Amino acid sequence: MAKVSLENVTKRFDSTVAIDDVSIDIADGEVMGIVGPSGCGKTTALRLVAGFETATDGTIRYDDEDVTPVPPENRNVGLVFQSYALFNNMSVLGNVTFGPKMHGVGKAERRERARELLELLDIEELADRDPQTLSGGQQQRVGLARALAIEPRILLLDEPMTGLDAKLKQTLRQELGQLLDDLGVTTLYVTHDQEQAMSMCDRIAVMNDGHLEQIGTPAEIYEEPANEFVAGFIGTANLLDATVTDGRISFGFGDVDAPDGLRSSGDVTVLVRPDDIRVGNGEGDAAVEVTNLFYQGEHIQATGTLADGQELTLQLDRSLTNVETGDTLSVGFDPETLHVIRSTK
Repeated sequence: MAKVSLENVTKRFDSTVAIDDVSIDIADGEVMGIVGPSGCGKTTALRLVAGFETATDGTIRYDDEDVTPVPPENRNVGLVFQSYALFNNMSVLGNVTFGPKMHGVGKAERRERARELLELLDIEELADRDPQTLSGGQQQRVGLARALAIEPRILLLDEPMTGLDAKLKQTLRQELGQLLDDLGVTTLYVTHDQEQAMSMCDRIAVMNDGHLEQIGTPAEIYEEPANEFVAGFIGTANLLDATVTDGRISFGFGDVDAPDGLRSSGDVTVLVRPDDIRVGNGEGDAAVEVTNLFYQGEHIQATGTLADGQELTLQLDRSLTNVETGDTLSVGFDPETLHVIRSTK
């Protein structure tokens, strides 16, 4: 295991800047997620850590060792790709023992190590199977076992659950998250799926257009986003225009108390999560005319329009079955759940 550091790393492909002056420190044994929209640079960051790409500027370190010019075969990293990239001319056991064999590990030791990993991942009965006959979830486990078999300093996961159905993703997310905790291996987990990152990672780096927007724990990213992009990308967000004056937040539809300790004044953007909004038919801080309703099983998601024309997304209890489009609902805001972001408009 190792600490990994990206220090002011930039990667250019001709005139395109894929990574722009990014610095990330991953602690020994930490699971760091990188999330962001397609083309944001998250996979390029992983390829730089793996050694498949070389930084244009900046330094990449494993512990105190500068590995920026070191080729991937000399970095001892375990890789799991979204395609799994299993060798179809080998059995499952052959796939898992391949890496240790290339590292000079003896036959008996590498087979023992492989069988321990297959047992750990609950696929020991698949040892003699052809990878092409396995389900997506089974292939994912084999890919992970193969990556771990070389006892890597760092484990790199690039969209490892792409293509799996929702139920299987949920199951594997829980299993893989627990496994990474148990192993304590330093891990970089790249995904576009924010739910995977929120549930599996110790911290998350949010990227956009090659820039690092914020690093924090899942709770920090969700509850205290650094800017409007992070607020809108992670979870469902209501971003409302407002003005802060003398401890009050003034919206176009009315005023509410500002959160304790707020130092901002002037024009701001206020983040309100749907599950923090009180919904009723009586008195509240504002009135919302319902424009759409979406039944989502555990709750009903509603969108509506405030008096000033801004749109608001609400989360309704399933018991509110009598709500219809065109109805007016009263909503209330708890000041301590409001997160104020300096307006960029």
